[in-house]
Amino acid sequence: MLYGYFGPAGTFTHQALLTLGDHDNRPYASVVAALNAVRAGEVDAALVPIENSVEGGVSATLDNLGSEPVLRIVREVLLPIQFGLYGRPGTRLEDVKRVLTHPHAAAQVRLWMAANLPEATVTEGGSTAGAAESVSKPDSTHDAAVCAKVAGDLYGLTELAGGIADNDAAVTRFVLVARPGTPPEPTGQDKTTLVVYPYLDRPGGLLHILEQFATRGVNLTRLESRPTKTTLGQYCFSIDAEGHLAEERIADALLGLKRTCRDVVFLGSYPRADETETAAQRGSSDHDYRKARAWLETL
Repeated sequence: MLYGYFGPAGTFTHQALLTLGDHDNRPYASVVAALNAVRAGEVDAALVPIENSVEGGVSATLDNLGSEPVLRIVREVLLPIQFGLYGRPGTRLEDVKRVLTHPHAAAQVRLWMAANLPEATVTEGGSTAGAAESVSKPDSTHDAAVCAKVAGDLYGLTELAGGIADNDAAVTRFVLVARPGTPPEPTGQDKTTLVVYPYLDRPGGLLHILEQFATRGVNLTRLESRPTKTTLGQYCFSIDAEGHLAEERIADALLGLKRTCRDVVFLGSYPRADETETAAQRGSSDHDYRKARAWLETL
């Protein structure tokens, strides 16, 4: 298998990809490039970040996943995130005036930077590993990079400060995305991801969407509004729900959404990385649905 990923080598995405076992991999300069490589058949699948416990959803991934041709999530990976400040050998912490990093990394070390390097200017670039590579060059205009240890070591940098994240419990969630096919078999520890486009002239549109899940005993683990990028004020909703398409309550919720919303884009049912069991509430198990259907057929 050949997997693409949001590169270059040394990014957190690269680290997450290495947890998926033995395979060939190919870095891409952006999330969009990695996803388009899947669409073009250049790679079998691609790993991209979708959500961070501190900063929330990754816009590039959320907005591109549902674009035509639509892709499917087949797996997820959770990776604890630790940042350090790395500079060229001989650099001292007090010498650092210009720092380069990724926007999400900058947001996660903002308090540490304000307390320890209040005069330093932080520039946001394409990736933390790319920042480390840039800083490693003798003619770099930046003194240090905020990145992972693996990236600092890869490009021969010295750690000036370690463990600088404002939140020690930060975790980033990554998804492995492939071309459409049969979803992985249900495990009882699954998620389903979709994008819902409500009718714009319907009051209480979000409440209606939530009711489709609530009345069927489906718990949501993520709900985000995203602009449709067509007209100001038009939004869709990106949703993660507990359960699998093969389960009656999830299938019934999707049918309810498809009947009553402008559009629904299915992005996959796949195993949860945290292996949390999904317990069906009373009245929402597959057995309950089959029993109710059998009763209806007797009428």
